[in-house]
Amino acid sequence: MSQLSETNATLGFWTDFEKIKGNVASIEIKLNTLNYLLGKEDLRAAVTELWNNDKRVFEVLQILIACRKRDKKKVINANAEFVLLESYLTSLEGVIEYLEGTGLAQIFKDKNVKNLVDYVFGVEVGLDSNARKNRSGDAMEDSVELILKGSGLKYRKEVYSSEWPAITEALGTDKKRFDFIIETENKIYLAEVNFYSGGGSKLNEVARAYTELAPKINAVEGFEFLWVTDGKGWESAKNKLQEAYFTIPSVYNLTTLKDFLISLKRD
Repeated sequence: MSQLSETNATLGFWTDFEKIKGNVASIEIKLNTLNYLLGKEDLRAAVTELWNNDKRVFEVLQILIACRKRDKKKVINANAEFVLLESYLTSLEGVIEYLEGTGLAQIFKDKNVKNLVDYVFGVEVGLDSNARKNRSGDAMEDSVELILKGSGLKYRKEVYSSEWPAITEALGTDKKRFDFIIETENKIYLAEVNFYSGGGSKLNEVARAYTELAPKINAVEGFEFLWVTDGKGWESAKNKLQEAYFTIPSVYNLTTLKDFLISLKRD
């Protein structure tokens, strides 16, 4: 526990600007068209003009309130009914109601936003914070791979359990993809890798799942389950980690993994 890392974040962890640029570019023409509405006192007339010209430009209005269309968010309408947010964008009156109700109408009239393309770029930066969880996992895998490369051991990434009939039989209906496998002369280690900077129920679920998974794999001759996990998040779930530690023979953090790999190399 004293060796758990505070973070595995690099400078590139915080924002994926390439992805953001791609998201903005995909709707840039529509956003530039909607720029026509900025500063218009008679917003209804301007919206009507755009609607009659090309109603499809209003399909991107959801991103202006930091909501993606694919999320299928619902709201309560004036009739106290639950409706999809995107349903407002299917009619001229719906668009007017949407702009007024969300507060965008006043933002447009006051010209608080100078350019909707730049505005959405900022919105995308904010929304990209939701993807940091995945980047944290990727960063942990990168850290483990660096250690594996330095060890000189033979390893592979993202390998499915179906590669070995004995493991497939042991896991039953579960089809598992392991983050890494490490191959030695005596044994194949099937490794899962994760990092948790914060607490939550996910840590308990993972510890429980791996506690159940490890005995199935370890019962197969020539195979062993390896769990590499790190992060201060475990301080809030140390009891579950302790249970797993005494059930799974091979549990390591980034610090102890190096010593383990040295012992494998030596053996």
